[in-house]
Order: sequence, then structure tokens, then C-alpha cells
Amino acid sequence: MANKKYKQKTKKAVKKRFKITGNGKVKHRTAGTSHLATRKDQKTKRNRRGTDVLSEVETPRILTLLPNG
Repeated sequence: MANKKYKQKTKKAVKKRFKITGNGKVKHRTAGTSHLATRKDQKTKRNRRGTDVLSEVETPRILTLLPNG
């Protein structure tokens, strides 16, 4: 019997929440935007729109859970 090679599976929860850019950075949705917006300042709500780039310290941890990019 030949040695079997195992594929590393993609963590589906991470795949839904993060996107890898062409340069290898990781984009994510800004926290604090889903609900309870009435008590937040207008400046805070404006700054939390769109996506943000994950810090370089956290990036390797996410990339290990996304083996195929």
C-alpha cells in the first residue's frame, strides 16, 4: 500500500469572513457595523464602512486556515 498524502482542508468560516489580496494581505469587514448603530457617533459609523486590512501579526494565522488562498 502506497503512502497516502492528505490535503489540508479550507476552514469554511474563515473563507466567508476574509479575502486575500493580490499582494498577500488579508482583507476583512470592519468590526462594529452589524447593529446598535443609533448609539454610535456619525464619525465612527463613517470610519467603519467597507473593509480593512488585517494586521501583519494576525495574517499568518489566517493564511494557515486558507491553504488554497
